[in-house]
Amino acid sequence: MTDTSAKKVGVLLVNLGSPASPKTGDVRRFLREFLGDPRVVNLPRPLWWLILNLFVLPFRPKKSAHAYQSIWTEQGSPLIVFTEKLTAKLQGFAGVDGTNLVIDCAMRYGKPALREKLQNFQKQGVHEIVILPLYPQYSSTTTASIFDVVAEEFVSWRHMPGLHFISDFHEHPSYIEALAQSVRQHWQANGQAELLLLSFHGLPAKLTEWGDPYFYQCQTTGRLLAEQLGLNDQQWKLVFQSRFGKAEWLKPYCVEVLQELPQQGIKNVDVICPGFSVDCLETLEEIAIANQEVFLEAGGETYSYIPCLNDSDAHVEVMLDLIKTVH
Repeated sequence: MTDTSAKKVGVLLVNLGSPASPKTGDVRRFLREFLGDPRVVNLPRPLWWLILNLFVLPFRPKKSAHAYQSIWTEQGSPLIVFTEKLTAKLQGFAGVDGTNLVIDCAMRYGKPALREKLQNFQKQGVHEIVILPLYPQYSSTTTASIFDVVAEEFVSWRHMPGLHFISDFHEHPSYIEALAQSVRQHWQANGQAELLLLSFHGLPAKLTEWGDPYFYQCQTTGRLLAEQLGLNDQQWKLVFQSRFGKAEWLKPYCVEVLQELPQQGIKNVDVICPGFSVDCLETLEEIAIANQEVFLEAGGETYSYIPCLNDSDAHVEVMLDLIKTVH
């Protein structure tokens, strides 16, 4: 039985979010909220409003809806399903070490809404709140946007609980080990390819100049994972995916590398996305399906996608270790 007099700590896992359904209307509503966030698109607001409403929202939702339909499950969006499963596993550890952990999850965009989950913690009288964004590498476009909402919500609270915000865990030992364990398990089951590609979500290169540490944290994650796996420099490569628009983004671009590798004699690759805690549209449709087609059409022979940590026991251990560092 949990000691109800114990210190009550609310732990909130926060992920990006997903449309309510893969229908075009729901996708449009989601994209309007997501792309309307000033943290996500760093353009002057009047200019971006015109681009978003005249050129993006009238056309992109239909294409995105088709992509969502290709990966949607009976339970719903993979991102939300896996996040909720991970949360459910963590809930089994409530009350460990005399602390009454109230564990829940929220989405930055869409449902379940971040503000609502924070308000639920308030109603339950939590003494402390731990915000754990499920982004291993910090970026102003993702992690900082979550903090914005938390800060805005707290403005109206009379009684402020203690707040712990975990801004990143890109080099945390248990996270690196969990990734390495996932890769080793894949190799044991399928064999090791000639090259391991570590593909991270891309961002405009300008953000690095402005002080965003994301690029350097991705490099650190890649180096530590390669060391843990005992790979030399010829056995792994770091790339960036999901370029959008005409501006220069972080390089090298995943698609271009996949097109070039067969001409360099590398025709067998494994791909992992260490910047994603759980699988989502970007990993399941873009990386696992579309980019595989790019590689095979360029002359590649075998292409294997290594899933995210999702709700694995190793991932639960990572979350527990992170929580323990702040309370």
